[in-house]
Amino acid sequence: MKLLRTIRLDPSDTFVFDHAAEPGEWAVTGTFMYADDDPSALQGKARAAFRSGFLGVASLGWSTLVQIVEASDHDRLAAIGTLAKQLVSHFGAPTIEDAVAAAEEEFEFAASLCNHPLDTLIAMHRSHDGGEIREAFRTLRPKDGPKPLRAFAFLDVEGEDEPADEVDLAAMAKDKKSE
Repeated sequence: MKLLRTIRLDPSDTFVFDHAAEPGEWAVTGTFMYADDDPSALQGKARAAFRSGFLGVASLGWSTLVQIVEASDHDRLAAIGTLAKQLVSHFGAPTIEDAVAAAEEEFEFAASLCNHPLDTLIAMHRSHDGGEIREAFRTLRPKDGPKPLRAFAFLDVEGEDEPADEVDLAAMAKDKKSE
């Protein structure tokens, strides 16, 4: 089976998000993190996480990109268990059984995004429109077949066009250094 793992091609996640996921964590979309929030009121790094972050289940950190990887049944069950424990300890799931059921749903959806070749990267754009949260996904693959990815490489992009949104990475890095 295939699942999603966080990947970090450059250090930008460490200053785009308040808490960046560690590379190689099992990942889900993490939209449930915004169930009690008003997404239109989010600012700065919280808004960046809402708009483009996948959730690393071990750290509850965010990753801009995830990679489709091969996973065993043991990997899947361990990832579900990790997320279920997080749902109980950080989100008030009433029982571990309820948390496991919710974690299974999250991983089922994540697996549904894996209908592309292994090593395909996926990016997300999440928006809030008319009281609903919507997600659009793009796949990124190296042109001319698999090869090691660098932070800056030319990729074929499939999926919906992402709305124009400018992010000043240099200013964010400067802000992080001044903290």
